[in-house]
Amino acid sequence: RGAGGVRMVKHNNIIPNAHFRKDWQRYIKTWFDQPAKKKARRAARDAKATKLAPRPIGKLRPVVRGQTLKYNLRVRAGRGFTLDELKAAGINKREAQGLGIAVDHRRKNRSEEGFKINVDRLKLYKSKLVVYPRKPTSKRTKAGDADAKEIKAMETVEQNTLKTVLPVAQPSQRIKARKITDEERNANVAAVLRKALTDQKRAGARAKAAADKAEAAAAKKRK
Repeated sequence: RGAGGVRMVKHNNIIPNAHFRKDWQRYIKTWFDQPAKKKARRAARDAKATKLAPRPIGKLRPVVRGQTLKYNLRVRAGRGFTLDELKAAGINKREAQGLGIAVDHRRKNRSEEGFKINVDRLKLYKSKLVVYPRKPTSKRTKAGDADAKEIKAMETVEQNTLKTVLPVAQPSQRIKARKITDEERNANVAAVLRKALTDQKRAGARAKAAADKAEAAAAKKRK
């Protein structure tokens, strides 16, 4: 034992000399301006809304599925509508950008259901759309511009300050409980899946065998 009854360490170890007297304040980051930044962002959003009024702040965006098996049950707002969706809804791709519709020329339609949902979404937006004339005092108006009566009616409508026009709603995944039928109870799911997998795997070979058989039968008949 050492002085004062303290047990000394065994073996020839390094003498503990940890020191915490570095200038630690240089290596930390503070954000005391967080409340002020929150207030500034709110003021910037209000200023943007006032500048764009009566137009909505955000753009119309498509409904798309999340990526990967984990998230593809959920829907979310995508980057922009495809050119095929705009064409089906009767909207020009250059005109769409002036009407507050986001366009994404890279996205592709992978399913008929998703394509139809977004075309219907565009048509719904088009039915609600009120296009103000570029020069309100001009007597000549372009085709599709709102008249004075429609503009007057829009004065009572509150401006849409949401990020997305026509927000995306999650479909209900709830399935109502019911009794299991005898057919479902007696079905062998593993056998059904195995047969489907085998049919898919052997489809090419079976088609080739059927074609060879038909060709051999035709050759035999010619003889």
